Formats: sequence, C-alpha cells, structure tokens
Amino acid sequence: MVSRKVVFGIIMILMCAGCAGVTGAQDPGLEGEQQDISVTVYNNDLGVVRESRRLEIESGTHIVRFRGVPSRLDPTSVHLKATDGQALEVLEQNYRYDLVNSEKILERYLDSEIRVILEEGRLYEGTLLSFSGGRLVLGGAGESDDEGLVILSQDKITDLQFPALPEGLITRPTLEWMLVSDRGGQREIEVSYMTSGMDWHAEYVAVVAADDRTLDLSGWVSVNNQSGATYANADLQLVAGDVHRVPRERRLGGNGRVRHLAAEAPQAKGFEEETFFEYHLYSLGRRTTLRDKETKQLALFSPAESEVKKLYESNPGRDNKKVRVVLEMVNSEETGLGMPLPKGKVRVYKRDRRDRLQFVGEDQIDHTPRDEKIRIFVGSAFDLVVERTEMDQRKIGPRTREVDVKIEVRNRKTDEDVVVIVQENLYGDWRIMETSHEYEKKSARKIEFPVAVRAGEVETVTFTVRYSY
Repeated sequence: MVSRKVVFGIIMILMCAGCAGVTGAQDPGLEGEQQDISVTVYNNDLGVVRESRRLEIESGTHIVRFRGVPSRLDPTSVHLKATDGQALEVLEQNYRYDLVNSEKILERYLDSEIRVILEEGRLYEGTLLSFSGGRLVLGGAGESDDEGLVILSQDKITDLQFPALPEGLITRPTLEWMLVSDRGGQREIEVSYMTSGMDWHAEYVAVVAADDRTLDLSGWVSVNNQSGATYANADLQLVAGDVHRVPRERRLGGNGRVRHLAAEAPQAKGFEEETFFEYHLYSLGRRTTLRDKETKQLALFSPAESEVKKLYESNPGRDNKKVRVVLEMVNSEETGLGMPLPKGKVRVYKRDRRDRLQFVGEDQIDHTPRDEKIRIFVGSAFDLVVERTEMDQRKIGPRTREVDVKIEVRNRKTDEDVVVIVQENLYGDWRIMETSHEYEKKSARKIEFPVAVRAGEVETVTFTVRYSY
C-alpha cells in the first residue's frame, strides 16, 4: 500500500483529472443540465433511479457520458431514451468504474518517468521499476550515474509527481453511450437504472393509554442509501411488498456505515399511499435529498389513536409457566387506523404515575393490509403463572390411550382480575372426553381455554384427552 504521505501528490493528480481527456468537462454532453430525478426504494436492497437531463448532442455518431452514477449500479438494467420525440439510437453502452487511486496510478506508471520528493526535500527523477513492500524502485535516478538504481522507503516520501492522469482511469463511476442522432443540439433524454445498496424499513412508536384500551401510533420510515451516489432534490417513492428477484452474486461496495441521520420535520408533507400491482406504493409529497452513506428518517403518517385489547396468552407446554402479554388491534378506519402498514418494528411505551414515558416492549409486524389484525407481543406478565401437569396416562386399546391433564392458572395481582387464554397443542386423532372449562377449537392441532381468574386467586383447568393412532 502507498503511504499516506503520498496523498498530496495523488490529490494534485485528482484535481487535474478534469483536464485529462476521457473524463474532462470539455467533452460535449458529459454532464448536461439535470431536469428531474426520481428514486424508488424497495425493501430488499434495491433502488430504481430515473433521471432526466438536457444534453448537447452532435449529429451523427457521438459519445455521451454520465458521471456521478452509483458505484453499485447494475449495468444490465440501464435504459436510455429520448423524450423529445426525435430519433436517437444507442449503438453501445458501457459502465466504467475503474476509479483512480494511488495504486492504480503507480501501476500505470510502471516503466515511466516520475518525480519523488523525500521528507528532507531531496528530489529523485527516474523510471518507476516496481513498488511493493513499502519500497519504490527507481531506475536512472542515481546521483552520478544515469543508469543507477535507487530504492526509496515510502514512509519517507512526501510527494509523488506524475505528468498526467493515466488514460483509462476515471474519478467517478461513469455511464457511457455511443449514440447516433440525425440532428445535433439540445436533446431531452431519460436514463433509468437499478442499483443495490438501497433499502428502507418502517418503524412504529405506540403509546398505550392508562387503561390499556387505546394507543397512539406513529409511523416512520428509515431510508438507507449505501449505493455510492447522492440523489439531490429527488422525488421519493417506497414500495412495500415481497418483490421476487432472481438470486445474483454479491458485489462489493459501500462500507455499511451510517454517516448521517436526518429526521425530517413531521409537519412537512408526508406520504400518500396507493395500491400498485400486488404491492403498496408510498409517495413522499415533497422532494428530498438522499445522500450517500446516509440513513434518513421520514414521517410515514400523522399519529393516530386506535382501539386496542390487552390479551394474556399461555402455552404451558411451550412457554414453561410464562404468560405472554399481547396487544391486539384491527387496522381499520373504525378503530382509528385503516392504512396499509409496511412491515417493521413496533416499540411500545406507557406513562407511569409520574407521567413519565416508560418502554414496555417491542415486536416486529409483517406487511398488514386494511381490516387485518395486528398483534404485538410485548413481554411476559410478572404476576401471572400457568403450570401444566399430566396427572395420569392410560392405555385403553392397542392404538388408543387417554391422558388426564391439570393446568393451574395463578393470578398474583392484588387489584386486577384477568382472563388468560390457555393454549393446548394436540396431535394425532384426538377427542376431549371430559373438561372442567369450555374450550374453543382453533385448528386440528390446537384448542384454547379462556380462563377467568380473580385477583390473588388460582383457577384450575382439568381435562381428559383420548388419542387414537
């Protein structure tokens, strides 16, 4: 690797890169005047970018270049078209990402003349023969002999000077087209492409009321841009849903770090939701900038109050005496919601007696359409215990046996009566022969007992189940 003390010389080369031919700003149609840019971000490491530009194009065959495209762009997805109604034919399309860096410059200057300045100001000029192991080898750089050989330690070098940027290296990822046009002048074109390194997810904050019967729900989306490009003043849309993609080889790119967190003001225009194909599309009602290596947070919808039920559920064969606390609500307009909700994490809070907000649990919800239930598992109840015991087993035939089961539901709360939904998993061909409590059959393999227990008391459920094989 080249020492950091070489950086100054490299920076000088990069500053001159615009004068070096292939990436020079003098190339007609290289940048153009950007008219519009829109970005659609998906949940699964995918962004779709559409960009409109006004370019100066020559008649006949002509090379046009776009700089500043993402380093994680999928070159097979690029599409260019003219939007001014005039003919424009694409003969070739290239994605160039052989970006300039110190190693590449040194590679290109092997067997070529360079100038090296050391810490004490000493100057060497000669032919670069090799660079490795922290050493540069220059030929023809001896003090008294033109054929001399000098080996220089890179940690002593303060400056490397090169005549020009080597041909073929560029400073930013670039799309390049060979076009045929029947007329020159200003042309309106649109470029679209797919890029990895972009995704988004929803996050929700729920505040439960003192009586646990309502909650205030607010939603945010976090848009993560690690694509290698910045999209300024973009029209942003988000797609929620499970979009199928063909598996592909992983490409290296981005460092996975979040450089900046931008929380957008909730009073600004939020998202509008619409059905799109078999998914849901959320369009931001204003423009925003997605900077590279940035996670941006945006309000998904205004806080909404919704009805909610607090349920106590226990599956003693699975949870080992624990009682799960679940908040259940219906995503409908009647209950205060009614907007298709993207999958994401829900964090639940409640105010204590001093009116201080306390965290009570979190859960992940899936994509939830309108009028469907939302269930949030927040934790285990401290003062409720459910214990299951098999009291007896009997073989009553060659392929039949009976099991006697006792389930104790203990309510150690001092001031609250509760109903605990006790779940029992069954197997094979089964039939309940006797039971102390009513039950509901939920499926071929599960029944539920709603057990009401007064504060400080214990309720016992007993039943006999017959299994046939």
